[in-house]
Amino acid sequence: MGIEDKLPSGVLLTTVEGLSGYMRKASFWPATFGLACCAIEMMTSGGPKYDLARFGMEVFRASPRQADLMIVAGRVSQKMAPVLRQIYDQMPDPKWVLAMGVCASSGGMFNNYAIVQGVDHVVPVDMYLPGCPPRPEMLIDAILKLHDQVQHTKLGANRRVEIEQLETAALTATPTSDMRGLLR
Repeated sequence: MGIEDKLPSGVLLTTVEGLSGYMRKASFWPATFGLACCAIEMMTSGGPKYDLARFGMEVFRASPRQADLMIVAGRVSQKMAPVLRQIYDQMPDPKWVLAMGVCASSGGMFNNYAIVQGVDHVVPVDMYLPGCPPRPEMLIDAILKLHDQVQHTKLGANRRVEIEQLETAALTATPTSDMRGLLR
């Protein structure tokens, strides 16, 4: 009656890469970095109405050493940028970053010296989520799209090369030289 009846001789073949991609996408442990109003929408998505537990993300980790997804929700100030980078560096590989809201993506309406004009100047971003603030449904949709991206990510050094390319692009796009110390 189950899947074992449909398989020839009860054998299922797959690749290690396909299986690990499926496991990684089904077990995201997010580290929250809620800085402004987007954080309220992020907390709402974890509540009973939207229920992120359906996707294996029921516990937002307080320790970066236990997380593999950083959700940056809100505006990042120049003073907060080194802290954000430190938390990102403490996360184990492989790790992903989701920039939630227009402030995290591009600085939003805060076009001044105190706000980082996009979190991609500090850490490499894998998924951008627009909106001011984006609704919980939008966050869940972005997480599902990130799941697809993670499932098809190759194992090994390819992820490290991709991160280095993203960091190099962020470094060359940074308008101020004082942010160069954040990226290694």
